[in-house]
Amino acid sequence: MFDLVLRRATLPDGRVGVDIGIRDGRIAAVEPTLAGEAGAEIDATGRLVTPPFVDAHFHMDSTLSYGIPRVNRSGTLLEGIALWGELKPQLVQDAIIERALAYCDWAVARGLLAIRSHVDICDPRLLAVESLLEVKKRVAPYLDLQLVAFPQDGVLRSPGAEDLLKLALDMGVDVVGGIPHFERTMADGAASVRLLCEIAAERGLLVDMHCDETDDPLSRHVETLAYETQRLGMQGRVTGSHLTSMHSMDNYYVSKLIPLMAEAELGVVSNPLINIVIQGRHDTYPKRRGMTRVPELMAAGLTVALGHDCVMDPWYPLGSGDMLEVAHMGLHVAQMTGYDGMVACFKAVTEAPAKLLHLDGYGLEVGCNADLVVLQAADPVEAIRNRAARLFVLRRGQVISRCAPVEAELSLPGRPERVGFTMPVARS
Repeated sequence: MFDLVLRRATLPDGRVGVDIGIRDGRIAAVEPTLAGEAGAEIDATGRLVTPPFVDAHFHMDSTLSYGIPRVNRSGTLLEGIALWGELKPQLVQDAIIERALAYCDWAVARGLLAIRSHVDICDPRLLAVESLLEVKKRVAPYLDLQLVAFPQDGVLRSPGAEDLLKLALDMGVDVVGGIPHFERTMADGAASVRLLCEIAAERGLLVDMHCDETDDPLSRHVETLAYETQRLGMQGRVTGSHLTSMHSMDNYYVSKLIPLMAEAELGVVSNPLINIVIQGRHDTYPKRRGMTRVPELMAAGLTVALGHDCVMDPWYPLGSGDMLEVAHMGLHVAQMTGYDGMVACFKAVTEAPAKLLHLDGYGLEVGCNADLVVLQAADPVEAIRNRAARLFVLRRGQVISRCAPVEAELSLPGRPERVGFTMPVARS
């Protein structure tokens, strides 16, 4: 007896006609033509069923704050940081919570059920920390929210930031963050990496550091991050986010750097939507787009995820919580339009970020949590191409969001009445 059976699913690995049996919130069976009674059934009709989307890099304390107190006129990273500094004194807890919960509603509707959010700890009130800890508790029944203690103004540059970071961790923040390229000197940046990794190692925590988010090819803090990971025995527990300076580095240095990163088992998060609009701002033409070397890092065996980073905040005026939009932009900028590359970009918003977040029970194997998304697509490539509708979103075997298939009605002589943006059947 199953609580629910998903019939005739197509899985991301290419298997078709698969039934998924769910019992007590977990996947109990995955096989063709599953026998046994079910309390309820959903017919996937050959559509793609996948574990939920995962965003490995986001800023929920600032989300949906666009235009408060003003907009970022230059579109640069530094004006965004300055604008956030203007906004921080005006923040109130209820507003942060309300905006974050609204974004989590968007996320659920998009099949995004796990988010790692950086939270600024450089406000002595730790207002954002308190707010997002409350949000984490409220959304726990339907969304996994992992928080990173992020010293936005620099852990060494901002007075008292080290103590505030430790206090945030004591309050229940999950991961140690940093921003070495924003420290006053290269030496201070390297020192901040060492300090923050030691704090994480002492506490047994993961690390996720904004690293080298700059066009400067001499910003090489990821090398220090790889070294400290090795020195402290933290392989597989450390992530470098952004790494946009790698876009501008010479190839000889990168030929040394990537093997060091692989040796340290660093995770990588690239944020294509934000990286390509914030980087290259000092260029005329040719204009650098700034996204890190995603295909080369994947080819070296590193776990590479694509993150959303921002939605309607001081750094980015757009976004809607759609990780398929992130994958869509990522594969274009990285020129990963071969079939294998497109599938890898789908994994970069599902399996890869789940690995970086160390999510328990994620996947489509028997025993995994029954957290599933039914997409209006036949395979991962079509899902990215159409930014496919999320027909059903399940959390622990319960439907928590649904929508109707997206179709257009046509009034054209001799043509079909409806179109769903799928490939026509070829006829010889």
